[in-house]
Amino acid sequence: MAKKHKKRHFLAKMKKRLLVVLGAFLAVFVVLAIRLILINVKNGEKYEQQVLTQQSYSSTIIPYKRGDILDANGTVLATSEKVYNMILEPKNILEKEEYQTATTQALKQYFSVTDDELTDFLSNPESYYVVARKKLDYDTVKAFQDFCDSDEGANVKGVYFEEEYKRVYPNGDFASHLLGFTVSGNVGMYGVEEEYNDELNGSNGREYSYLNENDDLTKNIEPAVNGYNLITNIDANVQQTVQEKVDAFMDETGAKNVSVIVMNPKDCSVLALYNSHSFDPNDAYDLSSIRYQFDSDEEYENFKNTASDDDKVNALYKVWRNFAISDMYEPGSTYKTFTVAGALQEGIVNQNNTFVCDGGEQKDIYYIGCSHVHGTITLSQSLEYSCNDAMMQIGVMEGPEIFDKYQTLFGFGQRTNIDIPGEPDEDSLSMLIYHKDSLQTVQLATSSFGQGATVSMIELVTAFSSAINGGYYYEPRVVNRIEDENGNVIKNYDSVLVRRTISEDVSAQLRDSLKGVVEEGTGGSASVDGYSIGGKTGTAEKVPRNQGNYLLSFIGFAPVEDPQVVIYVVVDEPDVEVQRISGAAKQIFAAIATDIFPYLNIYKSGEEYDYDPDTAMEEEASPVYVGDTPTDDIAGGTDNPYVAGDGQAAETTTEQTTGDTSDTTEDTTTDTTTEAQ
Repeated sequence: MAKKHKKRHFLAKMKKRLLVVLGAFLAVFVVLAIRLILINVKNGEKYEQQVLTQQSYSSTIIPYKRGDILDANGTVLATSEKVYNMILEPKNILEKEEYQTATTQALKQYFSVTDDELTDFLSNPESYYVVARKKLDYDTVKAFQDFCDSDEGANVKGVYFEEEYKRVYPNGDFASHLLGFTVSGNVGMYGVEEEYNDELNGSNGREYSYLNENDDLTKNIEPAVNGYNLITNIDANVQQTVQEKVDAFMDETGAKNVSVIVMNPKDCSVLALYNSHSFDPNDAYDLSSIRYQFDSDEEYENFKNTASDDDKVNALYKVWRNFAISDMYEPGSTYKTFTVAGALQEGIVNQNNTFVCDGGEQKDIYYIGCSHVHGTITLSQSLEYSCNDAMMQIGVMEGPEIFDKYQTLFGFGQRTNIDIPGEPDEDSLSMLIYHKDSLQTVQLATSSFGQGATVSMIELVTAFSSAINGGYYYEPRVVNRIEDENGNVIKNYDSVLVRRTISEDVSAQLRDSLKGVVEEGTGGSASVDGYSIGGKTGTAEKVPRNQGNYLLSFIGFAPVEDPQVVIYVVVDEPDVEVQRISGAAKQIFAAIATDIFPYLNIYKSGEEYDYDPDTAMEEEASPVYVGDTPTDDIAGGTDNPYVAGDGQAAETTTEQTTGDTSDTTEDTTTDTTTEAQ
């Protein structure tokens, strides 16, 4: 008979223990699960990358394309072209003798690789990454790849190409000071390349390839984000005309420098800007651009061969520096426009006023002269004849407070905030003109006709546009809008009206008087038959005084009734026997205007100018002071860096790059000028 087994029963105490143990295990499991989740959330990507590095893994950068810069009509001024860097894998090339033979022969044939280079490239047989060639063009790479795809090239191994972009300026030195250039790493220098560097740049993408746990090839791609495009207000046809006319003058006559700004006075958009000593942004470090700084080829060649790198970069800074934005000078008689504007606006003078010019005025112990004894003249004639004596009388009628009020309203001693770098800072600019607290008798007299105050081209052309456009002062602007690569508008830059300067009526009176300058006065040689033109001449004696060196200028506009375009020309020391009466700036103005007025659809009003160079009135320079001359007659005195001669005004900081890495400081060189009729 089988023996019966007794049923075993868990005692209550045992059950309790089991429950405790089970609960403990569950609690530990929950804690571990929570911990794993937290680790995955916080550091999952990090550990994933560590896992990938332990597997067969590669990562390739996908470069972004820096945005294009275009003119107002869509002409490409700067772009980025794809180029290729050739990478060698010595480990794979040297794996078999037939691979090595075929690959080295192909490298010699298609890329002119030398035996010495091959020895160096393949010196580490365990390497998978050697950069053998940079910035190869597509056609060169394509020919090699076609060979590799053929039966003949089947044994070529261990060669591949990484893509990148090279900045290209299709038109060489065209608008170089407006555009600027780039250095290694897509860093913009000068011009809109620097000002809009962040907008032009995008972000690189990346392609990841690795073998997963099942030995399957897996790829992840993070696409590159290309930079935005800039659509500028620059008109390539106007810019081309300006460059051609300035270059022709430099070839035929020559000067220390010629600079031109063309602006739409209705909103102060910049249509063209050119400085005669330009550079090719495709190779901004090419020393051929500094040749003008030397008196002879021998001196130039000696500099290239013996100068230090710092000296060479400093010479290049003088080329890259934008005279029209950064350099200061005494404007001369163009400043008279603003003296008259303030007096008219305040009701201090009107068109019925007359002034007696007897050749000058005694101010304290100084006698300040005029180029001629003009006799009794009207207000308009004071501008037409460019009479210093009349301006000094108007300055006294205004007084320091009102005179300075209109200097300030017209933006002198202030940044214009143009959207390209290089403007001096606000404090530096403020001290470069006399203000009401420093406009003593002599300073008020000389400032009234543009001597003593130092301004920039962009300051004056912006102020002049306000004087003739009805009294609206706008911020000048180069870039019109930003678009993405598909043409979608990211940002529009609308006109920025800063303030009103004068009334519509006063502006109209000024336009009529400035028309008289061209028809009856000192601006006759700036006339272009068929067009109603107004403008103002300026002739300034440079420091040191009495050396016969002058800075000549002319600022003109058309049509007088409804100004559509302003052209401002500055000629620094023309290469002629008598600089002060050469009329160089007016001649360049007329040459530019003749070509661009029809292109810009400036309407003709049937004006005919009876200009005879033998009898026409010219603005002639004469000493500002007859007899004793003040030792300190320029705003800011010896604290003015331009007067001091070191040329280093405080301006918006711009880090310059020499080559790929070294930073240098911009060199600032300028001349200070004094008005003489």
